[in-house]
Amino acid sequence: MMLKQYMVSCEIAGRHALFSDPSMGDSPGSYPVPTASAVCGIFSAVNWGPAVTIIPQKVEICSPIRFENYITNYGGPLRHSGSISGDNNYQLLASILVDVCYKLHASVRPLRQNREKMTDGARRWDANTTSPGHAYKAIFERRLKRGQFFHTPCLGWKEFTPTYFGPLRETTSPCKEINLVIPSLLMSVFPDGYDSKPRFAFAQNVEVREGVMFYPQEEASCNAE
Repeated sequence: MMLKQYMVSCEIAGRHALFSDPSMGDSPGSYPVPTASAVCGIFSAVNWGPAVTIIPQKVEICSPIRFENYITNYGGPLRHSGSISGDNNYQLLASILVDVCYKLHASVRPLRQNREKMTDGARRWDANTTSPGHAYKAIFERRLKRGQFFHTPCLGWKEFTPTYFGPLRETTSPCKEINLVIPSLLMSVFPDGYDSKPRFAFAQNVEVREGVMFYPQEEASCNAE
């Protein structure tokens, strides 16, 4: 049976962004577009639905693609806590995007599988919701219009907060001159959903045509089914 899908959209812009490309090695480098997991995170910042699957559909690139160098202090999981607290940091050179603007579109549908791995809170929410997809869409659009978030949305790294985040604006449109092919695009790190081990999923030769990219649907969902 075909499950009904509900479309949700938003627009996000900011001075800096980084959507990490694993092939760049220890010096972080950004894809020219948001990854599917980054899109899911942006939507979830407004409303997280435990009984739904968020499936990124497309992104409209509404500003020219520009890269700049960015120096960041590394204090990640491979550093000893004593070194970090002792201010013994070292720096990494990152290649980030600047002056970005995206229109993001995703579909929402009820979670069909892996329901046994849902948390107790998610089970209670699911039991009291007759149409999870419709409920998510209604709550999402209401919160987005009001500017309500569970946490501040970001453009990849947490320090890259948006200068605009809200409903789609009529004053922005895709850059028609942007045409490119992304050889390998990271789609998901946890494609198996709740309580799963990391398993990197990639899509190959993803095309951006006239400033619009459609996300490959095989590995695009936030909660794997």
